[in-house]
Amino acid sequence: MKPNRAHPLLRCFSALFLTGLFIGSPSAIALDEERDELLATQFYTLVTGNAAQSAPALQIISDNWRNGDTAVMLEVMHLSPTDQLNTEIVDLLTEKTKKDFGFDIEKWYRWVWENKFEMNSFYPEIKTSIYSVIDDNFHNYFLGGFKEKIRLDEIRWGGVKQDGIPPLRYPTMIPAAEADYLDDQDIIFGLTVNGEARAYPKRIVAWHEMFIDRIAGVEVTGVYCTLCGTMILYDSVADGVHHKLGTSGFLYRSNKLMYDKDTDSLWNTFWGEPVIGPLAEQNVKLTKRPIVVTRWGEWKKRHPNTLALSLKTGHRRDYDEGVAYKNYFATDDLMFAVPKLDKRLQNKDEIIGLSLSGETDKPLAISTRFLSKKPIYQDKVGKQAFVVFTDSSGASRVYQSKGVQFERWDDDNHIFDTNGRRWRLSENHLTAENDQKLYRIATNRAFWFGWYSAYPHTRLVD
Repeated sequence: MKPNRAHPLLRCFSALFLTGLFIGSPSAIALDEERDELLATQFYTLVTGNAAQSAPALQIISDNWRNGDTAVMLEVMHLSPTDQLNTEIVDLLTEKTKKDFGFDIEKWYRWVWENKFEMNSFYPEIKTSIYSVIDDNFHNYFLGGFKEKIRLDEIRWGGVKQDGIPPLRYPTMIPAAEADYLDDQDIIFGLTVNGEARAYPKRIVAWHEMFIDRIAGVEVTGVYCTLCGTMILYDSVADGVHHKLGTSGFLYRSNKLMYDKDTDSLWNTFWGEPVIGPLAEQNVKLTKRPIVVTRWGEWKKRHPNTLALSLKTGHRRDYDEGVAYKNYFATDDLMFAVPKLDKRLQNKDEIIGLSLSGETDKPLAISTRFLSKKPIYQDKVGKQAFVVFTDSSGASRVYQSKGVQFERWDDDNHIFDTNGRRWRLSENHLTAENDQKLYRIATNRAFWFGWYSAYPHTRLVD
């Protein structure tokens, strides 16, 4: 059951303020609870009121200011109905914080995150109220007093409504021979489930950022965050529950947050788990499946019977290669600030990220530039030894190694270990001549800044 949508406290105080019936001096308010109740109304008024109502609201906020109010003010600034109000907000922020970041909202946010101010008790309610003006479906994201695994002030609105970037749900797939719109050099996301191969071209998925599909009887959810450059494949079912996921419209550290249709809990894409809402209080975690970023020609050669995503998605988009997010991908700049950057690599340098079950406190990032020079790379995370094979197209696949040392690979399907045994490479495992199997490890390609923001304690191989 979804949480109750009503938040009568804000509506009551808003009505009293707007009709001039609120009686009492702000300076006489001593209790934090009363202060927060009053300020909640003023922030709501800034978003929904007119210029005449904004001035007294700003004065009351000024008279009761704490630096923890900065994050709330930035939410208002993001949605400010007028340039004049934005100017007044910047003037107030500059006066109260002694910082001069002007209209650069990203610099203001970084300052807030650096100082980790205590959030006001009304923050969930006011965040809900102001964004519900945009989309009523945002009502349940932040209310309910549920556990929060991430800070609310790090959750940013991405500029779209719920599912405003429409996921592809059970899309039409076509045989490889019919996918004549694809060139061999086009980037695709390739996967196999129970022997069935599928190709989801980046040129299409980038416009939708999610696909929900049933492959060989298995329900899967593919999530592509264009901003942090990662594609992750999850089982949609966890502990017998089928989670129907969509695009929430919000971001955490420039990484898209999913939502589930049954509870409106918000899910972290990198972690595959709910971080705010009813399910955040439960031990829910989706299982990753292997997926590879490769070229259509290379994938088709390995999997001639593959199916590919059809251009007939039910949506009108320019699905040409490289069109979606062209300007964003062309620079190293971010669209949304993150708390901290690591300059060992450029922001959008690509890495292969590993966060292994049982070793989640030891995340690892391996530069794809490094891997391009080492077709075979072996390493260890905790007790888990693994090997990475990177082919001439730049596609990397990671497998358990269990002490086996590999020395030669024909860049196709045949690999030789140091004992001369020949192994066959497939999408899900390596198979030796004696039928010994080493299984694929689910990893994901990502921009360095995105991986580091999700796993700041990561080890880097570069």
